[in-house]
Order: sequence, then C-alpha cells, then structure tokens
Amino acid sequence: MVMEIISDITALRARLKSEQSIGFVPTMGNLHEGHLSLVTIAQQHARCTVVSLFVNRLQFSPHEDFDRYPRTLQNDFSLLEKAGIDMIFLPDEKIIYPVPQTFQLLLPTLADTLEGTFRPGFFRGVTTIVLKLFNIVQPHIAVFGKKDYQQLHLVRDMVEQLNLPITILAGETIRSENGLAFSSRNGYLTPAEHTEASHLYQSLNQIKHAIAAGERNLKLLEETAKQQLNQRNWRVDYLSVMQRNTLLPATPQDTELVILAAAWLGTTRLIDNLEVTLTSLPD
Repeated sequence: MVMEIISDITALRARLKSEQSIGFVPTMGNLHEGHLSLVTIAQQHARCTVVSLFVNRLQFSPHEDFDRYPRTLQNDFSLLEKAGIDMIFLPDEKIIYPVPQTFQLLLPTLADTLEGTFRPGFFRGVTTIVLKLFNIVQPHIAVFGKKDYQQLHLVRDMVEQLNLPITILAGETIRSENGLAFSSRNGYLTPAEHTEASHLYQSLNQIKHAIAAGERNLKLLEETAKQQLNQRNWRVDYLSVMQRNTLLPATPQDTELVILAAAWLGTTRLIDNLEVTLTSLPD
C-alpha cells in the first residue's frame, strides 16, 4: 500500500470513513526512533495507521522555541514510508485553527504542577490540539510516549472524563546508548552537551537504586540529585519523586513511583522520567 499524505480534514475523514480499525500517533514532526516505536505499537493494534505532523503554536509560550522548532518534513516522510504507515495528516495552521481558538478545556490542578509550573498554559495547548486531532481522525487507539509522562497522564484522564471512544496506549521511552532519551530537542545540543546530557538519566537511576535499597527520605534524594546536576552546570526546573497513579508527591509508604525531571543544559531544556516499583516496603 502506498503511503498517503492528506492535508484537508474533509478529505481525511472521507478516506478514513470505511476503516474499521484506526491507530493514531500525533507528533510535531522531526521524527526519531522514539516516534517510530510508537508507530510500531499503533500498527500492532490497528489495521490503518495515521501519523499527524503539526507543530502546535498553542502549546508554546511567546518566549519559547516555536519558530526554531526543527521541521524536517522530507526526512519524516522517508522514515514513515519505510515504517509502512498508511497515512500522514499534514495540516497547516489555517486548517487546524481557521479562527482564533477561544474554546479551550478547563484543566485539573495537575496541569499547573511540574511541567505546568514552568510552562504555564502548555497543557491547555496540548489538550486542545489532541482533542481537535481526535475529533478529526476519530481513531480507535492512540499512542503516546512515556517520556512525556505528565502529558500521557492528562490525555488519559481527558479521554476517560470526556467519554471518548479511544484506547490510549503508552510507549516506553527509547534511549540512546548513553541513556539519553530520544527527543526532537536533542538536536539543539552540542556534541559536548550531548555527552553530558546522559547525566540526567543517571541521576534518576541513582534515585531509583537508592529507593530500591531502602532509602525512604525522598526529599533528601531529590535535593542531592539537584545539587549534583547544578554542580555540573545544569539548571534544574524540577526533580521530583511522585505517586505514579496521581502524580502527587510520593510518601515513604508508596510502592508505585515515578521520578520526573526537567532541567536546562545550556540553552536546551530536557525532560525525563523513570518508573520505580517496589514489591515490598523496607522494614
């Protein structure tokens, strides 16, 4: 089957109308192995796979990198064609936002924590575009990466609370050999920064191992990791151990945890996370 590239909503809906099983992977393009792993999951669960390529202005603050965000369409097309996807949805801004987007969701307080603390309005922009794309594509399943852990959590809650007939699947974070999570923004890193960037994942791993070994002073673990990164010339926005199901601060009694971090290395902001499961609490 030849991969189709469709930019018009009416044409996309007409093409998908007869499909009984649609898998969807929304992206902002500049694709890498992490995105392709999500495509593979979609292909395993649906007969027709759609990938959207759209850099969503609504989730960028005025001082952020919307204009310089990498746009690599020809390479994206090549990667998706090799992956054997059925369809690319490639709208421009006037298609997605023909009029100012004055209707937006009222989000839960979780959206104002962690990423939301440092990127006000970010999740409002994310949930708005995701909901619009869901309405356009009308998929049966949609796949999101665990690297954007809080985003995945909020999208799942949105689908559940708005009764959308979509199953949300999660893809594991894909990493390079040094542990750095694949991200479109990794392209901003200099070669030296790319090597240094692995220390963010190493910090999460140190906390994970300490918790597994019985350390329950979570605040101490967080602060120690922050200090170590700051000493290496990182600027840490947050590094927090949270309850996995709620993304509220974890307590010493919790066994299902996730460590979430966002930090600046030079002019590049990186995020990462690591899940921790304790089979039992230490005595």
